[in-house]
Amino acid sequence: MLTNKTILITGGTGSFGKSFTKYVLTHYAPKKIIIYSRDEFKQWAMADEFQEYAEKLRFFIGDVRDLERLKRACEGVDYIVHAAALKQVPACEYNPNEAIKTNIHGAMNVIDAALDCGVHKVVALSTDKAVNPVNLYGGTKLVSDKLFVAANAYVGNKDVSFSIVRYGNVAGSRGSIIPLFDRIIKEGGTELPITDVRMTRFWISLTEGIELVIKALAEAKGGETFISKIPSFRVTDLAEAMLPGCKLKEIGIRPGEKLHEIMVTTEDSATTYEYDKHFIVYPQMTWNSRQQPDLSGKKVAEGFSYSSGSNTEWLSVEDIRERLKEI
Repeated sequence: MLTNKTILITGGTGSFGKSFTKYVLTHYAPKKIIIYSRDEFKQWAMADEFQEYAEKLRFFIGDVRDLERLKRACEGVDYIVHAAALKQVPACEYNPNEAIKTNIHGAMNVIDAALDCGVHKVVALSTDKAVNPVNLYGGTKLVSDKLFVAANAYVGNKDVSFSIVRYGNVAGSRGSIIPLFDRIIKEGGTELPITDVRMTRFWISLTEGIELVIKALAEAKGGETFISKIPSFRVTDLAEAMLPGCKLKEIGIRPGEKLHEIMVTTEDSATTYEYDKHFIVYPQMTWNSRQQPDLSGKKVAEGFSYSSGSNTEWLSVEDIRERLKEI
């Protein structure tokens, strides 16, 4: 599917971008992968890391806020994976205008560039924080999601579609709880901070996130939101898995934080279908004949929601300990 294709990754020097690039180069034979980002040092470091694939990689310094630069980068591109975003909740709260420029205006620019440059498919990365948002980051990503769904109204006769992949924090990613606990333990700490002992999260690995994006690139017809079926874990069990018998210090939920991750709301249940390993939330409105749902799935019950707090699959302390070995 990606063989002999040109792929552009916005925010391509991030954790996802680097891992996605390595996965595609390992499993497919793409014509070219374009890394589009604004950090020249990260691009230099990535180019050095991927020296053996130099003939397949191109590095574009640019910002998703810059439509003209983005259009230049999109020339001849078959697929776009849109991963660029301002993601840190406190930074977005303190710099709301900047978050809006990157996460909302940037999304609009990606859509315009794809429509104007003949791109075949666009998959945008979303987040659980876009579901019933309680902070500015979540609010901007909700708007971004809506823009990518509605972009299918403007394709006309063009062979292009826009869809979304949604998941929460990747296990072990920067800014998540696992690196925090790991640092405390390595420094000799015996007490781990817990915002709330009731807190739960979904567990998704970087590889699982990448495979969901590949599925969306292969199967999306326009406007879908793809969500993996993954296990939940209790943060208290994570602490026990990382430091058996540790003391826990409950410090209270931070501003903009939720007790549980929610991927599908009860309001979305009317257009949500369940498949073997994933859910798809189909758009409530469609704008072209290609936007047909895959009815091989099972429509979820009215009022269904997919939350880490009410999931049917849970990781035990030992399960978590085994998965930590892979990070």
